Amino acid sequence: MTKPVQLAHVVMRTSNYKPMISWYQTVLDATLTFGNEVVSFITYDEEHHRFAFIHIPGLKKPEAGTQGFDHCAFTYASMADLLENYKRLKAEGIEPFWCINHGPTTSMYYRDPDGNQVELQVENFDTVQESTAFFYTEEFKENPIGVDVDPEDLCRRLEAGEAELELKKRPHIGPRGMGDDVPLQ
Repeated sequence: MTKPVQLAHVVMRTSNYKPMISWYQTVLDATLTFGNEVVSFITYDEEHHRFAFIHIPGLKKPEAGTQGFDHCAFTYASMADLLENYKRLKAEGIEPFWCINHGPTTSMYYRDPDGNQVELQVENFDTVQESTAFFYTEEFKENPIGVDVDPEDLCRRLEAGEAELELKKRPHIGPRGMGDDVPLQ
């Protein structure tokens, strides 16, 4: 069986057209590659577009607790990059609604103007094999969701010179309680 080589792009239908484009440009530090009143494309890397937005006036927001897309995730190269982006977005008035160390990743979850969830993360292990192995530990079996973290505390610790390896260690405190609006991972 032939597998794809990469995820190319995501397309969003929205009635909240311009705020959605602006939000994703800000969050992903992306540039507009094409845009008119019907469709726009943005990218944050060498690809011609990673997100497309289709303007459809009058769409209804999905009801809470319905099936569908939960979130998409973007990985940063380092904890320092993730935290620098956190500070940049906070200065723009964009703050995460949930920050957690899942074990394999440390993640910050945001909501776009339409209420879709976006996860910004950093890998906590050096290799995919190490991350995958964590799924088979007793620690993960006891708490597969993770432990909440405070991004301001992580920023302070990084600025004080604490090693990223230490910042990425999952705290050994009680399991995370799940709210209705918290993604599963």
